[in-house]
Amino acid sequence: MSSRIRPEGADRSRTGALRQPNGGARRSTGGPFRSLAVRNFRLFALGQVVSAAGTWMMVVAQDWAVLSLTDNSPTALGLVTALQFTPVLLLALYGGRLADRYDKRALLVAANLVCGVLAALLAPLMLTGTLRLWHLYLFALGLGTASAVEIPTRMSFVREMVGPELLPNASALSAAYFNIARVAGPAFGGLLVGWLGTGPVVLLNAVSYLATVVALRMMRPAELHRGPPGAARARVIDGLRYTASRPDLLLPLALVAVIGLAGFNFQLTLPLMAKTVFHTSAASFGLLTTALAAGSLLAALVTTSRTTRPSGRLVTGSALAFGAAETAAGWAPNYLSELLLLAVTGFTTLYFAQAANHRIQLGADPAFSGRVLAIYALILQGTTPLGALAVGWLTEHWGARSGLYAGGIVSLTAAAVAMLLDRPRPDRADGGDRRERAAETADRSPETPTVPTPGA
Repeated sequence: MSSRIRPEGADRSRTGALRQPNGGARRSTGGPFRSLAVRNFRLFALGQVVSAAGTWMMVVAQDWAVLSLTDNSPTALGLVTALQFTPVLLLALYGGRLADRYDKRALLVAANLVCGVLAALLAPLMLTGTLRLWHLYLFALGLGTASAVEIPTRMSFVREMVGPELLPNASALSAAYFNIARVAGPAFGGLLVGWLGTGPVVLLNAVSYLATVVALRMMRPAELHRGPPGAARARVIDGLRYTASRPDLLLPLALVAVIGLAGFNFQLTLPLMAKTVFHTSAASFGLLTTALAAGSLLAALVTTSRTTRPSGRLVTGSALAFGAAETAAGWAPNYLSELLLLAVTGFTTLYFAQAANHRIQLGADPAFSGRVLAIYALILQGTTPLGALAVGWLTEHWGARSGLYAGGIVSLTAAAVAMLLDRPRPDRADGGDRRERAAETADRSPETPTVPTPGA
């Protein structure tokens, strides 16, 4: 029996319009914000802006606390980062399995409540001056465990909220609201840390998780594009087999793995650049993160116009641009030039990540979306512990700039290799393209059998 998931109560008419449970066809509205016409997605976006802003404020407070407790130790900061992302590396595949098998909305409510409780437990330790480094280690580990479930569930839930036709736009808007929070959060977080200290900032973050919980509870479940319960009996191994059978998914995943490992370590490199290179305050450190996020926000808005699956060449080309930008950011001679170069780096970071995400997500069978996106999340964020430890050691011995240099050069090399591998060859110029199109068509054909998922 096929494990193909179709939107609950929805079908396609002869014209291709997606029919909703009430029998009417969805009318596509134009413009970059068309997904916000969907009530459930609109609620989710509002909740996520508040919650994500609180999270980025907390990141500034957490990193500043680590550096204050350890006399600016890159190794300690790298270890906290590694502990926060190690659970993603170990558990994200199981988080994707849960997302494919159980109610995504309920999983997201539970994950956000757990994160809120963890922040509420950490805040009093900061407020009373009893905070120790091991407290931050435990907090990072707990937050990472909840994130291992929350990340793949949230990514696959976007499709469930808006359906396949609006998925590229909704995915780009998701990146946009995340980066709006990433712009505002560190800027306000840095100011609040300098004014009130780290404790109140972490307490505000604990409260901010309620925004997502309330938004999720206010949704209308009948309007979600859910599959029949029987099709959600998912196994991790089936998701791995499916992904391995798709070369067009493997190349962007491999590129994301290398760049995520070496290049996406800004949570470690930026506080070190702020404190040890430019000798700035917490507020100025927050502005470095804000500059990176501002560039990412612009890229997110640019990609809202995307309506089709990106090509492999677009993915590798954007990776090449990212490597060049990060290398330049490592060279920045002063604080103002660093702000400008980080904005460019942020743009290329998000453009590459979105191109890879859309190529993977729009090429995958919806029945496997949770597990495929879990692999993507595992690679993108789960490689961070290894990269953070390596970059932490590098910056300890060679200075903060070396982390950006190394990330940029490795990313440039990986992108160049991927571009060579993706170069059309005479023996596959026609046949390879036909096979890829056939695979994508098969993934969207309800009559085509997919990898069986018999049992847990």
